[in-house]
Amino acid sequence: MTVLNPHRTKTHTPKTRLGTRRSEPRHRLELPPVADPLAPRLHVPPREGERVAPWNRRYLRRMVALDALSGLVAALSAAVLKFQFDLKFGYDLMTLAFPLLWVLALSLGGAYERRNLGQPGGEEYRGVGRGSVLMLALLAIIALTLSAQLSRIFVGTGILLAAIGSLLVRKTLRTWVARRRRQGLMAQRVVVVGRVDAAAGVIRSIKDDIDQGLVPVAVCASGLDGPWSQAPSIEGVPMAGEPGDAVAVVDLMEAEAVIVASHPDLSGHALRRLAWALDERQVDLLVSPGLLDVAGPRMSIRPSTNLALLHIERPASTRRAVLLKTAMDRVAAVLLLLGLSPVFFVVAVAIWLDDRGPVFYRQRRVGVRGEFFDMYKFRSMRQGADKMLADLIARNEGNEVLFKMKNDPRITRVGAFLRRYSIDELPQLLNVLRGEMSLVGPRPPLAREVEEYEPDAIRRLHAVPGMTGLWQVSGRSDLSWDESLRLDLRYVDNWSPMLDLWILVRTVRAVLGRSGAY
Repeated sequence: MTVLNPHRTKTHTPKTRLGTRRSEPRHRLELPPVADPLAPRLHVPPREGERVAPWNRRYLRRMVALDALSGLVAALSAAVLKFQFDLKFGYDLMTLAFPLLWVLALSLGGAYERRNLGQPGGEEYRGVGRGSVLMLALLAIIALTLSAQLSRIFVGTGILLAAIGSLLVRKTLRTWVARRRRQGLMAQRVVVVGRVDAAAGVIRSIKDDIDQGLVPVAVCASGLDGPWSQAPSIEGVPMAGEPGDAVAVVDLMEAEAVIVASHPDLSGHALRRLAWALDERQVDLLVSPGLLDVAGPRMSIRPSTNLALLHIERPASTRRAVLLKTAMDRVAAVLLLLGLSPVFFVVAVAIWLDDRGPVFYRQRRVGVRGEFFDMYKFRSMRQGADKMLADLIARNEGNEVLFKMKNDPRITRVGAFLRRYSIDELPQLLNVLRGEMSLVGPRPPLAREVEEYEPDAIRRLHAVPGMTGLWQVSGRSDLSWDESLRLDLRYVDNWSPMLDLWILVRTVRAVLGRSGAY
């Protein structure tokens, strides 16, 4: 086996399987002389235990134990519901076996895959769904094998309660892990490999998303202006060599994963050899394809004879998906307008009493495919506020495109309250009912804003604008234009009903928290 440790120079003659020594010398791969500069320049952060992160094992043990407990509670509850503490023969054994079968079904459904433990996304939750289906299959096989009839109430209630319990278990454990990661704990140590610009982008992304549970400890980069030893760090992470030194650096830093940023010299056979070397060390290999803001469900592997292709699905903009979203929006708009009619009445009276002016404010906005429409809001500014904008442009506290002021003198007393809780946006439900807007979507821009758009920003107009969206739940007025644009483009490219539901839930939290509202 090739030895790739820069600190060991002592050689030895290995034995064959029969215990005899080889007659010929063993070939040894000599690395570039990086040991001397690495030792004084790199600080190896302390860590506990072996290379496989011990928190993974604790997390998995807790999850399995709590899943078994959920299965036991679910089986007991189902038995009580069906038999009122008078179990029939056979159901007592089934109740005791239910937790073990539930854990087995979850394992077969991939709910305990190590790569998904504590990671953002819904894969852990989807594992519970697959496990529920497999649990039903296991119980059916048992009933068929024993020629027994299981109560549908017992089976249905048991699986449903067990699934709910396991979902709550994962939510609780992930909250615990996220809290620990914000404290700098329970993170996977990674070495980033690639060209310097791509490696820097990966490091920035890692640092911006703490919940991923990754902490870069070293960089092996190429494309530098001079020798790597003259570059102290990249984005605050110490340089440790070139891409060819990756395995040696993994050994030195006791890393648990390697991230390969798109690099022409690390593909094909070179990447496969790197994967082999890391597999011997039980180190994960992650490859960044260089795709920005593409959600996981849109990516899949299309295998061929000797090549794996990454297939990127088109955004969910088919006619059926658009019709479904439109139907959901209009039904929800009708229900909300009926339910909020008392609020509309109170707000209208308050606005009129404040300055005897009009209740609604109508503004020309740009909708899907560049079509104009009139957007409605409760008036929160003094009459003639648009004419005062030119005098306030110099005091803009927003971003490069959107005008915002925390203490805008045009806002009325009632308007300040309406804006604080986003009540002024409620009349846009009329736009949703008319099909001009959606509950969730990119922000509807003004015509003068569209005139300043760069080519990439035009893609925002491919989706129906919404009352709320990703940028509203991620900082609202506190975001820069580039951040707002990136979030809107991410929504356009990755729309799904579940994403809409997630944004609506986050919107309620953002409104109640009043973050970035002015």
